[in-house]
Amino acid sequence: MAIPTILVVEDEPGVLQPLQDILKRAGYAVTAVDSGEAALEEIARKEFDLALIDIKLKGISGMEVLAALRERSPNTVAIILTAHATLDTAVEALRQGAHDYLFKPCRTEDLLESVRSGLLKRRNLPPEQVSAASSRVTTTSARGLRLEVDIDRHQITLDGQALNLSPTEFNLLAHLAQEAPRVVPAQELAEKVLGYSLEPWEARELIRFHIHRLRTKVRDASGHTDLIRTVRGVGYSLQE
Repeated sequence: MAIPTILVVEDEPGVLQPLQDILKRAGYAVTAVDSGEAALEEIARKEFDLALIDIKLKGISGMEVLAALRERSPNTVAIILTAHATLDTAVEALRQGAHDYLFKPCRTEDLLESVRSGLLKRRNLPPEQVSAASSRVTTTSARGLRLEVDIDRHQITLDGQALNLSPTEFNLLAHLAQEAPRVVPAQELAEKVLGYSLEPWEARELIRFHIHRLRTKVRDASGHTDLIRTVRGVGYSLQE
């Protein structure tokens, strides 16, 4: 299998170089640029498997780079890098087709897991071709369906049907499955699952968006629209 190619777009040298080093050590072919203008040149020149894009670039913005990527190379998976102050923009990037977003500074393991998940989506590979680790599997039921969470292969199946989830969506659904049938507050999901310390209203807005995406993917895979229950003013749980 060909070495995956990754474009990194980041205008802070202190962030760009470590990202490049981490991805190269992980075995990826990395092209690193420090501006949106340079990113557009690279996108016009070749097709990448994955692009890691900082939202807040000087000059041409990360959102403009994402739009160009969607137009010129729609099969390239995009992951957004963002600061807390640009959270709304990151959520908008997801609506525009980004695979995932990461807050800066991000942990190495979070970065590599997001990249791994994105490449699975790009190449439509079964997880066993990416990770040969033995599996830790937990199983629960929701609405009479068997929900199986495989932590090591980073895969969730619903009655045997694999769900195509981003790392953020996987972590949220896995946590809800682990805590079922308890109702989990949005602020707890934001803090314990995503690692973000947010005000209650920020957590509600952020988690609401991800729950909507989760419900859409569950519906597409199984036809069920009510797997995840909203308890107004409290949080979310899996339906029993």
